[in-house]
Amino acid sequence: MHTIKWAILLSVFWLLLSGYIQPLLLSFGVVSVAIVLIVLRRMDALDSEPKKLGWGFRSVRYLVWLIGQIFLSSVHVTKLIWSNPKNLSPALAKISAKNIPETKRVLYANSITLTPGTLSVDLENEEITVHALQSASIDELKEGGMERKIAGIWKSDSPNDASNVNNKEGDQ
Repeated sequence: MHTIKWAILLSVFWLLLSGYIQPLLLSFGVVSVAIVLIVLRRMDALDSEPKKLGWGFRSVRYLVWLIGQIFLSSVHVTKLIWSNPKNLSPALAKISAKNIPETKRVLYANSITLTPGTLSVDLENEEITVHALQSASIDELKEGGMERKIAGIWKSDSPNDASNVNNKEGDQ
């Protein structure tokens, strides 16, 4: 049943994108859908453990917070750019991510990049290399507000990492 749903979905999607109903093009579509279904079945066979999406209350709470941070940072960067160019003080530094569960470190790095004025350049083990338009942004990240927020929201995902977060829960 799973394969039939995917076949129908992919076929409809292919037809919508192609827009042509000619025998040769339809045969290309059938072959394309068949290849994708074969790959899908092989992936299902290899990955027998079901994955949860994790879009519960924690994700919504984090998304609302992140959108607020993006808005505030956008205003700050706009003021910074429109003001005196001497206010710009580009900086590159390593930020600790040791309190973030290992499975959420990419989320942390992407959150830094989504926030205007900062860019995650590298993620290696427990450190993220960050470039910022102003050194104050680096200092703000080193204070750990965003790190505590992510660690606090997803503290129960990893039992090993939760012990690191319990000490910082009161900071929120």
